[in-house]
Amino acid sequence: MKKIILLISVFFTLIGISNANEVNIFSARHYDSDVQLYQKFTAKTGIKVNVVSGKDKALQKRIIAEGKDCIADLYITADAGRLGAFQEKGMFQRASSSALKKAIPSNFRSPYWYGIAKRARVIYYDPSRTNPPSDLSYENLADSKYKGKVVIRKSSNVYNQSLVASLIANNGKKKTAEWAKGMVNNMARKPKGNDRAQILAVAAGEADYAVANTYYIALMLSGKKGVEQQGADAPAFTGLILKTELDSQKTLSLESMRGQHVLLSFRASWCAPCKREAVMMEKIYPTYKNRNYEFIGINIWEPTSDAKKFVAQFPVSFPVLIDEERRIHIDYGITRLPTILLLTPDLRIYKRYEGEFNAGKFTCVG
Repeated sequence: MKKIILLISVFFTLIGISNANEVNIFSARHYDSDVQLYQKFTAKTGIKVNVVSGKDKALQKRIIAEGKDCIADLYITADAGRLGAFQEKGMFQRASSSALKKAIPSNFRSPYWYGIAKRARVIYYDPSRTNPPSDLSYENLADSKYKGKVVIRKSSNVYNQSLVASLIANNGKKKTAEWAKGMVNNMARKPKGNDRAQILAVAAGEADYAVANTYYIALMLSGKKGVEQQGADAPAFTGLILKTELDSQKTLSLESMRGQHVLLSFRASWCAPCKREAVMMEKIYPTYKNRNYEFIGINIWEPTSDAKKFVAQFPVSFPVLIDEERRIHIDYGITRLPTILLLTPDLRIYKRYEGEFNAGKFTCVG
């Protein structure tokens, strides 16, 4: 079986391809900065960069299935948890680079991979409501004084797996096992949703403390492509259909709705107002459909399995999509649930409603 070199983030100088004409990268990342780096690398070396993008698990399956015939030279992913899991399968060859050893501290590399990017997983709280102790830490969140006050993602999430691994490395298995039990006892609710969902739980007063990565709050607070979008062209998207009366379709594009008024409803299964809104929207949908309106539900910030359960529990007659690539909500600047956007027939953003939808205040266009 062919073995490849893995990086947590993008880097090229370690591989012995200085005389090669091209390099093949399998990447689970989707950032514009990566593309810019590939372009700079090609401009500097003359080596063409071929990129195969996809989700982490899908790329790993392909690498394993293709074996020695796999074209990948480099595998790029994020998070130490994914590193360890794939390395255990013997998928990586040893690599050595004096340049990388000089640039990267020993605790951020191994004989099989080099990490050149890191992220912080922090504890969120609302300062207007909570005055945390000075010794607040991951370990202390397991203390009984935090009972019913903490939210965190499921243990199956790789971010949490990496967090637990770091606790084991620093505190040992026994203490970490005790910590995990304490965390479960202190949860304000059963784990659900992604990192944004944990932050929103604190904002909504559902919990006092949340564990999540730092960059999510930056995206949520930036307002990028949010309220100021009003009057602008609606960002194009194609989403996987969870429920629709068009049984033959698997995906739905916004462009296919051109010529109709479109109501986009952003929601999630863990959001109580979203559940009430789903019932209300199903009641008013026939009336607005007769006025040349189409409703599209878009479940975000949660696994597809949870979204499907939500659709089964609250069935509707209009299409419901899952933001599987986690791009739609970013393009539309969604920072609060539920959120509704109303689009004109030429697919421009006419109105934005944040919070629980009030049909009585709904502005009908046309």
